Order: sequence, then structure tokens, then C-alpha cells
Amino acid sequence: MSTPRLRAPLFAALAAAAAALLLAGQLPAQAVGDPPSPVTGNATHFDGLGSPYGGCGLPENQLDSPDFVALNVYHLPGDYSSYPARPLPPSQADRIGLWNNGLNCGRYVKVSIGDYCTGINDGAAGQPFCRNGSWVADGYNGATLTMLVADSCGDGNAWCRDDPYHLDLATSSLNRFARNGTPVGDLYPAHWNNRHVSWSFVPAPSYTGDIRIGFMQGAQKYWPAIAVSHLANGIHGIDYLVDGAWRSATMNSDMGQSYVIGATASGGTDFQIRVRDAADTLINNGRVYRFSLPTSCGGTCSAAYTPVSYTTSDGTGPTASPTPSPTASPSPTGTVSPSPTGTVSPSPTTPAPGAGCAASWRVTGSWTGGFQAEVTVRNTGTAPVTGWTSGFRFPGNQRLASAWNATASQAGQQVTATNASWNGSLPAGGSTSWGLTVTGDNQPPTGLTCTAR
Repeated sequence: MSTPRLRAPLFAALAAAAAALLLAGQLPAQAVGDPPSPVTGNATHFDGLGSPYGGCGLPENQLDSPDFVALNVYHLPGDYSSYPARPLPPSQADRIGLWNNGLNCGRYVKVSIGDYCTGINDGAAGQPFCRNGSWVADGYNGATLTMLVADSCGDGNAWCRDDPYHLDLATSSLNRFARNGTPVGDLYPAHWNNRHVSWSFVPAPSYTGDIRIGFMQGAQKYWPAIAVSHLANGIHGIDYLVDGAWRSATMNSDMGQSYVIGATASGGTDFQIRVRDAADTLINNGRVYRFSLPTSCGGTCSAAYTPVSYTTSDGTGPTASPTPSPTASPSPTGTVSPSPTGTVSPSPTTPAPGAGCAASWRVTGSWTGGFQAEVTVRNTGTAPVTGWTSGFRFPGNQRLASAWNATASQAGQQVTATNASWNGSLPAGGSTSWGLTVTGDNQPPTGLTCTAR
């Protein structure tokens, strides 16, 4: 009997992967960057997705299948203590695991049961798999199950770090593996011990219908984050229509089925999107999906997932990816009054004559395990500025999940944000805002700073 791998909810954007069709006229099953097929690794198991989301950005009750898996976030053999910021940048491409910064979310894998370990197979850091024993075949070898990629494995153990082909399987699925159409029934727990499995990516089984769209918790017109599910071959991107042009949406952190889009008109609540699959091909020949922010959300969606209905229109067929937009959502119009927590920071470099900058913080929404906030940046000087940088420190283990209207990053507890291309220039007395979502306790930051350039 094996002990399930203990996992904390991980919020799991951006490593591009192009893809090619498996066979002409068939749904693509592999993308460039996929491992050779099939591969063999150790398999662990876990009881369920985190709350409110799994690593792909969907609540467990919204998954297409009760049989789901997690893929490795990192490729860090021998390193059990580092947790590089997610998504991993292209400069750390050699550290990216088969989770692929969320780009394998929503895809299916066909898993085949392999050999049983007669020794110790506990995933201990720095220890070999199946030590003091050997791998043996038994009557469960060859049992298969097709499973959905819905979560990420970023833990500091040998499974998630040393084994690139490791799979973490839903515990409830283990006894549904079948041979000759009959579930094995008693694979777990007595015959498990974190066995070998072989697996490969496959198209969604018996796919019918069309995608499902829902708004994420905390979504509102200036942060319209959606989740897309019921996919034939995963999701590698979303294009949204704004001011008559298509732009590429930004993934919501590395939650690969969630993207922050923009309205068709700045500050609006009507949206049009196209979806790209694991082959980076527009699905349904470029079909356009039209929908609106649900009135049930009021100003902000409070539920973990708020489904929406949509209408469709024919697309124009496959096209090249549009130029990525500088942000995932339009800049809010108007300004927000500074909160009492706002502070003015000294500039680390000599500012332009008459330059000055102040930043303020306010929470715009909260939920169990996270919150949404807005930072207002104001030019307090007598001369225009051409750019700004704001920053603060989280008081605890909070993590930056996503940001818009600024380029933001986190190092330890420190968060730093610089202006986007369109909101860096501020006249004297002018202001702008950038927003963020955070995982962790809703506590005010410390050391809120702003520097004008």
C-alpha cells in the first residue's frame, strides 16, 4: 500500500509551443514539444483539485471527466527546494516540465498500467525509486484509462523533480483502469505502490458539442478573466476582438484554461473571442464566440465559476497568430481616489525636475484563499512623467497570480510593477491604475512605493 502524495493547491503563463497535425483530416494528438510517445514514469495519486481551482483554472465540478491527472511544473532533477516563479520565462526553458506553463491543460492522456515495485517507492528527495526492491509485471499490467490534464505538480520531492514523465493520478480513478473493457476494481490500494505507467497525449475521446465558457472568481469588466473547457485538443491561446482588431489574450498566471480577455469596446462588458488548440490552430475554422459579463455577477463575479451562454458566427479559417497585446485587459477609464495607505517613495535615481509619484492600494474583491486589488499611481509633481515603477512587499506567503495594465513580477515577498506602453505618460496631477489578483490571505502590503521616470 502506498501513501498518497500530499499536495497543496497550486495556481498554476507563458511558453509557446507550436504544433502539427497528426494525420491529415484527423484531430491533432501531439504538439511540438511533446515527449516521444509513449513514455514511462512513476505514478502517484492525489485526492482532488485545490479550492477554488485546480492548476488549470477550473473547479473540480466543472471538469469534463472524473478521471484527471497532474503534470510536472518543473524539470529540476536533484533540486527539491527551489520554486521558480510561475510561469517560467523563456530564459528558464530548460526548467520547464511537461506542464509546459499550463499549455497542456485540457488535453487528454491515455495511461497504461506498468510494473509493480516490490521495494520502497516513496519519492524521497535524493533517493532512487523502488529502492530495496525491483519492478515486476503482474496481472494489472496493460490496464488503461484515458484521463484529462487538470492540475500541476510542483512539489519538492523526487517524483515531481527527478522523474520528467511522472503522472499524478486522481485517487478515485485508480480502480477504473480497465482490461478488455472490464475495470480492474482492486488495483488500489493493495496492488499500487506508485507503479510505473506508460502514457501519451491523445485527442478527447468521443468529442461532441462545443466549448464551455465561464467567468472566474473576481472577474469584472476591468479584469474579465474567463475559463474555457470542453476542448477537443486542449487550448494554447485565446484571441479577443477589441476596436475591430484581434489581439492575443494573456494566460491567467499559468492556469492554462484561463485567460484575461478584453471587451470589444474599452470599459465594456461585451466580448468576442476565438480559441486556439494545442496545434495553435483556430478551432472550428475560426469560429467567433460572443458573450457578455453576466448580470448575476453584479460588479464582480464572486462564485468560483460563473457559466455564460454565447452565440457564434463563422470564422475566416486558420490565420496566423495576431500580435500579442501589451496587456490582457483594457486600461480602466477615470481614476481612483488614493486610499489612506498610499505613500510617496524616494526615487532611486535622480528624477526629472518637478517629477513626483505616489501610489495607493485598495482591495476590490476577496474570496477564500485570495483577493483582487488595485494600485493607483499618481503624478504628484509639476512636470509630466514618461514612466513609473511601483512596488510593495507582501506581509506573508501571498503570491502574485496575475496582473493587468502593468508588467509585474514577484521575488520573494517583493512585488515590482512597471507601466504598460500606453499608461506610462502622466501629466502633472494625472493618474492611472494597475490591477492584480493574489493567492493567500487578504492582508495589506508594506512599503508601498512609486518612482517616476
